[in-house]
Amino acid sequence: MEILRVENLTKVYGRGAARVVALDDVSFSVNAGEFVAIVGASGSGKSTLLHLIGGVDRPTSGKVFIDGKDIYSFNDEKLAIFRRRQVGLIYQFYNLIPILNVEENITLPLSLDNRNIRADKVDEILKMLSLNNRRHHLPNQLSGGQQQRTSIGRALITNPTIILADEPTGNLDSKSSDEIVSLLRKSNRELNQTIIMITHNLEIAKVADRILKIEDGKIVEEV
Repeated sequence: MEILRVENLTKVYGRGAARVVALDDVSFSVNAGEFVAIVGASGSGKSTLLHLIGGVDRPTSGKVFIDGKDIYSFNDEKLAIFRRRQVGLIYQFYNLIPILNVEENITLPLSLDNRNIRADKVDEILKMLSLNNRRHHLPNQLSGGQQQRTSIGRALITNPTIILADEPTGNLDSKSSDEIVSLLRKSNRELNQTIIMITHNLEIAKVADRILKIEDGKIVEEV
């Protein structure tokens, strides 16, 4: 079943001599439960694409449908609510709240939404991420890999329709990178979580079911 459809997505910055086409008429779809990697060099448009899919930015033209909903038909308030509830975001630099511990960072999306926090669900995620004994630690008391695992937990806690991972291993050593990629694959297989991951590293991308290569704002190859 199709869970994501991107139609003729274009993003242009600036005008005249300063005009830059960051994304150029991109179209593709993703089925529920798929793990898709988008690979490209710096400046290829992959981060722009991910931000548009996640509703972080709005396109110059084109549409994004998540679970059948045209996300850019929403006003900013409704889009923010949709993003918080339906899209899990994992960033390269973790984006954890420094004064919140691991458990509080993971459950933050639920707290912001005034939703019930199920202790059994939190325990399940902490166990899967091997963070049981770190649940009361602050981010500055964690390794880079542990911080990224916390951000994965934060993305999973809402049972999102889709998870978007923006260079999730870009700030980690090779051992921690392997652990994070394995965790993403595990959440994809065991939780049937749909994941789109962008990376410049083709070797990391090989864990995905499908690889889309992007150059100069265009999808140029599918593997």
